[in-house]
Formats: sequence, C-alpha cells, structure tokens
Amino acid sequence: QAMYHFISGYTAKVAGTERGITEPVPNFSACFGAAFLPLHPTRYAELLQEKMETHGSNAWLVNTGWAGGMYGVGERMSIKTTRSCINGILDGSAAEADYVQDSAFGFDIPVSLSGVDPDLLNPRNAWMDKDEYDSTAKKLSGMFVKNFEKYDSPISQFGPKV
Repeated sequence: QAMYHFISGYTAKVAGTERGITEPVPNFSACFGAAFLPLHPTRYAELLQEKMETHGSNAWLVNTGWAGGMYGVGERMSIKTTRSCINGILDGSAAEADYVQDSAFGFDIPVSLSGVDPDLLNPRNAWMDKDEYDSTAKKLSGMFVKNFEKYDSPISQFGPKV
C-alpha cells in the first residue's frame, strides 16, 4: 500500500496555494514530484520498498487535509490533531491500536489515538451525511484506479477496489 500511494502522489490544489483555485482540485503527481523523476515511478517505489525492508520501517498515511465534509462543509485538519497523530506514530501507540479497514481504500485505520477525536480517524465517521461521504469516496477511489492504469504494475492490487 505504501508503494501504491507513493506512486499515486495524491494531493489537492487548494485556494491560497495555487493561483486561480477557489476550491480543492484533486491532483496526482507520481512520487509527489513527477516533473523531476528521471526514472519510471515504479523504480522509486521499488527503492522505497527496499529501504523500508532494510530498515524495518513502516509507512503511515496521515490526513493533514480536509475532514468532516466536502469543501465548504468540513474543515482543515487542525495542527493539534495532526501533531497528535504523529506523536502516536512516534511513540508506538498507533502501532498498538485496534484497527478497522477503510471500505473504499482498504487501508487500516486506528480506532483511537490519544488526543484525537475518534471520528476524525475514520473519515466516514466525521461526515454528517454518510451517503455523501460514500459517493465522494467512491468517486475519489475511482480517480485513484484510473490514475494508476498508466503504470500497468502489479502494485495496483494494493489500491482501492471499485
């Protein structure tokens, strides 16, 4: 999964950081820097895997973006919440937590972390309108799958199932 999300390089262009942007726009940039990659993105993912295995490292996806609803309804993840997530990773409590699996993307989500509202850990729980969340998650997971088609790689098995 780490290789898949690294290759996907998903982020969003947001107002205040991009000219002409008034609401978030999904953006995929391989390895978070496609324009600067002299080698194929899968080679960098292989290097990531090698380094993680050599050093016994884990990868964590931390939502530093939006929570609680679509743009205009939800809000940015607070620095305090982000810091609490990172602290849980660094002190090992995140690794020891109980988990649930995200239905759209298949990754595991901790059920609780010290200092973090449990509803923020699972993005679906943070949305008041669950049907709107499900629709948005399905659309976004489809965007991930479509984006990854160009790589024709077995790594695609670690992406969303749509």
